Amino acid sequence: MLQTVLIAITAFLLNIIFPWWSIAIPGLIFGYLFKKKAHVSFGWGFLAVFLLWGGQALYIHFANNGILSTRIAEMLGVGSPYLVILITGVLGGLVSGFATLTGTLFNKKVPS
Repeated sequence: MLQTVLIAITAFLLNIIFPWWSIAIPGLIFGYLFKKKAHVSFGWGFLAVFLLWGGQALYIHFANNGILSTRIAEMLGVGSPYLVILITGVLGGLVSGFATLTGTLFNKKVPS
């Protein structure tokens, strides 16, 4: 649980300054440091950024009365703006989950 909170907070702060892919950096670092099993690390890393990006997308949706997410849904042809929010969360979660998994597996290959 602590790993999830640390990844989410660090990813949020990095995302303010750096490009979207910076969300992978906390996953790599905390995956390496926490030394959990591979599937557990992936799950916590996925959950951290899934909640972060999904929450941010939902906030943006309500802040502009759904105009942006509705237009993106029409552009992508998915129909529902809430599906766009879900896709956003899943994509961010996958990036962070695989980064956390990579950090964990790197730790098992090259012990600290």
